[in-house]
Amino acid sequence: MDSQQNKQMVLRGYELFQAGDIQELLQLFSDDIEWIGSPVEFVPFSGNHHGKQEVAEFFMEMDSAQEAELFEPQDVIAEGDKVVVTGNSKWIVKATGQSYDSPWVHVFTIQDGKIIKFQEYNDTAAGRAAFLPRDSLFQDTNLDSSSLLH
Repeated sequence: MDSQQNKQMVLRGYELFQAGDIQELLQLFSDDIEWIGSPVEFVPFSGNHHGKQEVAEFFMEMDSAQEAELFEPQDVIAEGDKVVVTGNSKWIVKATGQSYDSPWVHVFTIQDGKIIKFQEYNDTAAGRAAFLPRDSLFQDTNLDSSSLLH
């Protein structure tokens, strides 16, 4: 596949994701896809995943934990076997009701018509803060609630 075909495949993947068609989206990935994301405390689906099954579990965990209010790919750059996409998103965390904005960069590597590697760069601090359990807020700042009453 050439760069333009790779770009079109990645854009199709975003369409499938936004439509909620994860089974069809998984067909774009190689069986042993390497999915690289930063591990983030309190975010259950964060971190690295290997293979289609783990990536499918990632999407299930993400769907059960948060809801997209905005997911917007913006710039798409394709060169050789790489496709780089910048975008913005806004998520609502189901357990806390908190929302967070996260600009992101996704880097895809494509080989033999399949995505073999996905790497994500995003605002991990914003995600962690939105997922942070309410009772952990004081622990994070080394304060307890009684000190706020005086």
